[in-house]
Amino acid sequence: MVEVLFYQLDRRPLEAVLPQLLERTLERGWRACVQAGSPERVEALSSALWTWRDEAFLPHGTVQDGNGALQPIWLTAGDDNPNGAAVRFLVDGAAAASLDGLERAVYMFDGHDESALVAARNRWSEARHAGHEVTYWQQDEDGRWVKRA
Repeated sequence: MVEVLFYQLDRRPLEAVLPQLLERTLERGWRACVQAGSPERVEALSSALWTWRDEAFLPHGTVQDGNGALQPIWLTAGDDNPNGAAVRFLVDGAAAASLDGLERAVYMFDGHDESALVAARNRWSEARHAGHEVTYWQQDEDGRWVKRA
């Protein structure tokens, strides 16, 4: 069974939240894969990770960089997982073809986008029906994550 987490972004954009979650993932000794909706979005996220904080380094790569097996964080627009990631982040409406082999799947979506909310609800239902452990997180007024379900 895979732990499937849903993060509703209401107060801060993905570029501000994703690096923190990736940092925590690496601290746990896990590798991560971030699946975005398009190759252009992958490159934008890669740039955001390089400039996230002056004092923090999030080692990552894309198909342009190569050496996928060596990358602690892999950014992709597809279902590939060349670094053997235990955690898959799905952003910009990306959906996993399979959750097999993962410890966690993390769906991150814009809480102000009605189509993103509908898609997240559908994925929630699919994950529960498949028997996965599902949790839902939302930002409070201070931007902290609060477990809602």
